[in-house]
Amino acid sequence: MSQAGQPKVRTDPASVEVRQRAKGEGIATIWDRYAALSPQCKLGELGICCTICHLGPCNLALPGGRRPSVGVCGATIDTIVARRLARDMAAGSAAHSDHGRSVAHLLLLAARGQAPGYAIKDERKLRALAAELGIAPDGRKAAQVAEDVARACLEQFGQQEGELVFLRRAPAKQQETWRKLGIVPRGIDREVVDVMHRTNMGTDNDYHSLILAGIRSSLADGWGGSMIATDLQDVLFGTPKPIRAQMNLGVLQADQVNILVHGHEPVLAEAIADAASDPALLAQAKEHGAAGINVAGICCTANEVLMRRGIPVAGNFLQQELALITGAVEAFLVDVQCVMPGLVGVASCFHTEVIATSRQARIPGTVHVEFSEERAPEVAREIVARAVANFPRRDPGRVVIPDHKMDVVAGFTTESITHILGGTFRGGWRPLNDGIMAGRIRGVAGVVGCDNPKQVQDQAHLDLVYELLRHDVLVVQTGCSAIACGKAGLLQPEAAFRHAGRGLQEICEAAGIPPVLHTGSCVDNSRILTACIEMVREGGVGRDFSELPVAAAAPGWWSEKAITIGFYAVASGILTVLGSPFNILGSPTVTRFVTEEIEGLTGGRFAFESDPVKAARLIIAHMDKKREALKLRPMMYEVVPAGV
Repeated sequence: MSQAGQPKVRTDPASVEVRQRAKGEGIATIWDRYAALSPQCKLGELGICCTICHLGPCNLALPGGRRPSVGVCGATIDTIVARRLARDMAAGSAAHSDHGRSVAHLLLLAARGQAPGYAIKDERKLRALAAELGIAPDGRKAAQVAEDVARACLEQFGQQEGELVFLRRAPAKQQETWRKLGIVPRGIDREVVDVMHRTNMGTDNDYHSLILAGIRSSLADGWGGSMIATDLQDVLFGTPKPIRAQMNLGVLQADQVNILVHGHEPVLAEAIADAASDPALLAQAKEHGAAGINVAGICCTANEVLMRRGIPVAGNFLQQELALITGAVEAFLVDVQCVMPGLVGVASCFHTEVIATSRQARIPGTVHVEFSEERAPEVAREIVARAVANFPRRDPGRVVIPDHKMDVVAGFTTESITHILGGTFRGGWRPLNDGIMAGRIRGVAGVVGCDNPKQVQDQAHLDLVYELLRHDVLVVQTGCSAIACGKAGLLQPEAAFRHAGRGLQEICEAAGIPPVLHTGSCVDNSRILTACIEMVREGGVGRDFSELPVAAAAPGWWSEKAITIGFYAVASGILTVLGSPFNILGSPTVTRFVTEEIEGLTGGRFAFESDPVKAARLIIAHMDKKREALKLRPMMYEVVPAGV
């Protein structure tokens, strides 16, 4: 096998081991529930079952079918499909943007001294944000500036007129496109409400109008709520820098109290990490026979504390139940989003307590210990103490931790990449742009999103990324996709010499970076947007995102949030390739609009491709087309055939 070859077996061995154990003990997991519900509803998959109002449900048929092709109210298939799609966009925007609101609220409390345990960790970024928001940062204490910044960000949610402030970060050409289309978000909450109103029966029935309204709510997330979440988390918890850590179920410790944090909001997880090092709690753990207290993460909360603290990641979305089946987890903390209610049933087979901490997420069968910013250290110590007290109830004979974990380098941000490429005094993106212009790097691809039980675990992410690397495409990642590649060893600098083409190898070696850059959690897709901003600003590779040799992909997506992310990428001019289509194929009109016609409006479009290698080649062909339009040099090196 050559440097550019890839291993034949992609499936995560740790997950295989634990799934076999679950099957042997009769413990149902997400794969069993998926199998029990198969085949899934075909009408729902096509998007032609309408439940918007109670005149239905209306199960429509495709033209020529025996059932009607309009609903009771007279809505056409195009209207029904577009309404559902717009609502998905609004729901995803609401979820990620509400995360941003929570962080802004925490910053406000911390600035006022009302959130013990939290402080401003990156004052430089705080003051830069203040200047961008029109707040005078000089000659004032950090707390005063922080309060004004928090208020200004919170106002973005309720704003009724004008434009979201961070839209000004986008290239001027991009902004003008949005204004012409009438999709500039006025306020984050306003656009979500607008979609919910439009999609009420008897309101907007034009598919084109409905989808554009949904896109406006998506832009309110990508250039609003998520961007606020990312920037303010950096202010509060520190802007990440590259950090070494480990991933996979093997990070659990047989001789320690294991606490898992899962969800998307890192506020409590940060407090838990502090409490786990409390000498009194460590002493209690030793009294109960434990060697220490081990905190690890699942899903996007994991990505947040990984990139700032080096806390290990036990797994991504599909591994949350598997982590419990190791029998080694004392407390499993959940906040919001991507938390399976099925955790409760799995935990009941072991001693584990599932502890729900959000006032927004009540889960029957869990222990509810509500988190509040004002009591964060106290709540964190209470939870860690519960976990320590639970350790003696562990059955050592049922502890089976897979011996699989992988070293990773994570925590790449726009700021850290700027520093890596140019140093303190000459930081900039010129080396990256030069690498693209010279033909060492074909382009940059953001491979993001969920993992899905409909696919072989992790395989679609890996096959896609291996093919991109082989063709000298630099990959940036967030979320569960980043964890999938981390477990496979792709978040190591050495991976460039195992999997990347020669040109990308040279860039990675010169900069000392992996060929796959971990940039955070799902809300941190905003970091990919800011990276594109820097590429445009540096010059030579395009005047806006639609001209850049860049693309996005989500091979295993399933969440409404992923739909929102995809649409703000497409609206920003980026080709976005999905491993499965939205529930829209029942409307050829809507399908054609999002995969073809929208490119003439925003510069971006969707492509649906279930084969990850074919998806990679779509991206490669797209980048070559952009390179040709920019009259860039041909690629410097030939591509080594796969497996040679």
